[in-house]
Amino acid sequence: MAGFLRQALATALDDHKNAGADIGKWVFFDRGLVDAAAALQELTGEPLLANLEQRHRYHHRVFLAPPWPEIYGQDAERRHDMHAALAEYDRLQKTYPALGYEVSLLPKANVPERVDFVLDTLAGNWRG
Repeated sequence: MAGFLRQALATALDDHKNAGADIGKWVFFDRGLVDAAAALQELTGEPLLANLEQRHRYHHRVFLAPPWPEIYGQDAERRHDMHAALAEYDRLQKTYPALGYEVSLLPKANVPERVDFVLDTLAGNWRG
């Protein structure tokens, strides 16, 4: 598992570095450095998050999708079960603010409504 997480961390670092080429455009990450580092730190005890605190920053606003049992499913990409998803969600709800990010929880709504929520929040139009 640690090897998989180290690969995920390396991929996230590479994705973050390459996203800078589109300056002035929104770039969205489904997963990122913080997610991978938090999971690897939980597993190994290595202080990985401290190294990310000021380096490789994302936008100050982060969106988290709560585990949604009605649509949750496991497949080749999502191998952990609902219990693991809830534990990861709880960990990330604490980790992101500890690193100085503002967290917005995505509503349990259809995809177009979630897109509107994200774009409205980033435009400063959301008053939740």
